Amino acid sequence: MEFRYLPMTENDKQEMLQTIGIKSTDELFADIPNSVRFQGELHLKKPVSEYELKKELTQMANKNANLSEYSSFLGAGVYDHFIPSVVDHVISRSEFYTAYTPYQPEISQGELQAIFEFQTMISELTGMPVANSSMYDGGTSLAEAVNLSAAQTKRKKVLVSQAVHPESRAVIETYARGQNVEIVEIGLKDGLTDLNQLEQELDETIAGVVIQYPNFFGQIEPLQKVEELIKQQKKTMFIVSSNPLALGYLTPPGEFGADIVVGDTQVFGIPAQFGGPHCGYFATTEKLMRKVPGRLVGQTKDEEGVRGFVLTLQAREQHIRRDKATSNICSNQALNALASSVAMSSIGKHGLKKMATVNMHKARYTKASLKEANVEVIFESPFFNEFVVKLSDSVTKVNEKLFEKGIIGGYDLGRDYPEFEGHMLIAVTEIRTKEEIDSFVKELGDING
Repeated sequence: MEFRYLPMTENDKQEMLQTIGIKSTDELFADIPNSVRFQGELHLKKPVSEYELKKELTQMANKNANLSEYSSFLGAGVYDHFIPSVVDHVISRSEFYTAYTPYQPEISQGELQAIFEFQTMISELTGMPVANSSMYDGGTSLAEAVNLSAAQTKRKKVLVSQAVHPESRAVIETYARGQNVEIVEIGLKDGLTDLNQLEQELDETIAGVVIQYPNFFGQIEPLQKVEELIKQQKKTMFIVSSNPLALGYLTPPGEFGADIVVGDTQVFGIPAQFGGPHCGYFATTEKLMRKVPGRLVGQTKDEEGVRGFVLTLQAREQHIRRDKATSNICSNQALNALASSVAMSSIGKHGLKKMATVNMHKARYTKASLKEANVEVIFESPFFNEFVVKLSDSVTKVNEKLFEKGIIGGYDLGRDYPEFEGHMLIAVTEIRTKEEIDSFVKELGDING
């Protein structure tokens, strides 16, 4: 009665030892010298029943702040969005919940179709003809795009805007080091990529240019102008990291000539949790189809003419020769991709546009209200659902005071940008009510003095 699963009995243990021809578990480790073995007891609590353990863990978990009790204005890559109830119902089904890789298409049609639908919806949102079956997260997708540009152009220098998410830039640096790719960062001007510096750095040695849209500060980068600069260099590739929810309203990067569009679908059906797990997407042109990291699911017909789905392209190291593989860190996030697919399907094409529009309206209402409360707003260029304010005190202290009022404040930009010390990045999503926004504005205005 104390266990969820039947534990191994002493008789079970002895039978297993006898089967493999040894007398004790210590013999299993006979090849390990005593000098390097741990001696003594681990400093752990004594085991308890399942009921007692669950009670203790629940008490610990209840010490955390959660988004059902606090109103959150924190974004910076992880957002508090509406998740249709059907998402949990579908992804909790055992055939999806426990599935990993659909190697056998004859018994994996449900998962393969879910991945195919994910690819299709990402392709439509980004304006790109090809999308893969998902990746770990937006950061790794972006780093894979950088490596692909270097391999495709046979160049070893990539320009990355400082308006790209700082954590994504860190992942790019890590990937690039292994491939001996030089990363040159392009500075900022009024919260946007400095196009003058970008133009000066662009030459025939550049493999790719990385822009975020909307960028880390929530501002809308002028992709048309960026593309005009890039196309002057024949082989240089245009890489865009994009919030797919914003693409429900904004012109997709594919229409601006992007070669690769990547991002994170956390905004669709994936809770904020504690920063993960997420689901990255990778979309590109037909020309680069065979260079895509990961896998592509395709639609076909069987010998009886019935529609079916298969793994059309598998360019991972475990499938083909190592020197021919596109990448090996590309296990698809099938369950989270399914969650995003269900969320997008439930919300629908028109609902997605409405959802993006509501984000924009509520963010603008918040921005205007903060101005009236004498909170200084930085940058006046077009933005999506995030914007920057300058505070009279440290962001840490302000957030501590907001937290006491049941509000999770914005992101401290001083953590990543020394020039923005005392600046807060505020995110406003569709589920923030007018009452929550008004309360946030009042409290922030009072704290800011």
